[in-house]
Amino acid sequence: MAISMCVLGSGSGGNCTLVSLDAGDRCRHVLIDAGLSPRRTTSLLAALGVSPGDISDVLLTHLDTDHLHGGWINGRDRPRFTWRVHRRHESRLIAAGVPVNRIEAFDGRFELDPSTGVDTALLPHDDLGSTGFVIEHGGARLGFATDLGRASPPLLTGFSRLDALAIESNYDLSLQMASPRPAFVKRRIIGGLGHLSNEQALEAVLRIDRAGVLGHVVLLHLSRQCNEPRIIRRLWALQAPHLLGRLTLTSQDGPTSMLHVPAAPLESPVRVRP
Repeated sequence: MAISMCVLGSGSGGNCTLVSLDAGDRCRHVLIDAGLSPRRTTSLLAALGVSPGDISDVLLTHLDTDHLHGGWINGRDRPRFTWRVHRRHESRLIAAGVPVNRIEAFDGRFELDPSTGVDTALLPHDDLGSTGFVIEHGGARLGFATDLGRASPPLLTGFSRLDALAIESNYDLSLQMASPRPAFVKRRIIGGLGHLSNEQALEAVLRIDRAGVLGHVVLLHLSRQCNEPRIIRRLWALQAPHLLGRLTLTSQDGPTSMLHVPAAPLESPVRVRP
């Protein structure tokens, strides 16, 4: 049993991640967010041998348009996903047009099936927050957190014993402050309810890695205007060289490779670093 993950696209133009849960004789496919158009998502999934009809659930971090594309709601042939959303966002999802009988609202842990549990953490982002997920399947643990203004206690305590982590690394502070964006936009982004900077993301990763051994670190939602991969890699080379070889940077323009997160052996002790 193992978890596999492919970030189909991540950024202000749309966010969508495929998570495949292998149980040996079957494989369950879910999406985290559905912010790419149905046409683009279908094309990217097809390259992985998956169709929209194979997707059982969509786990929504929140309902900004770059995380929920209207085409999935208003399209003529809507797939019969189960939409899983934090109870704070449920009324907005209903108002957007998702049928009530297709929504499963949560306010804490839920199970996708008897072998797959999902712990949730409400993270600081704008008025209603964003949901972080820790998916545990067959002993493998994948953490996913994007669109958060700061690394709050629910993230740092709840994201423990992870085998892989996907986390936002949105902007370089110097580029953000020098950008032509209006001052109120900059204040929103850096003010604790917006997005994580490269430095904040790295600090959170280092703290989370002390309570586990991260086989993969995936950086999400890189700003096209206020970030650059070379800046991130230089930062990590200086402050976390031991993680640099496990680092994957996502893009708005194309998918990552399929990343595999194997289940830890049952006899392995709890992996805690001093």
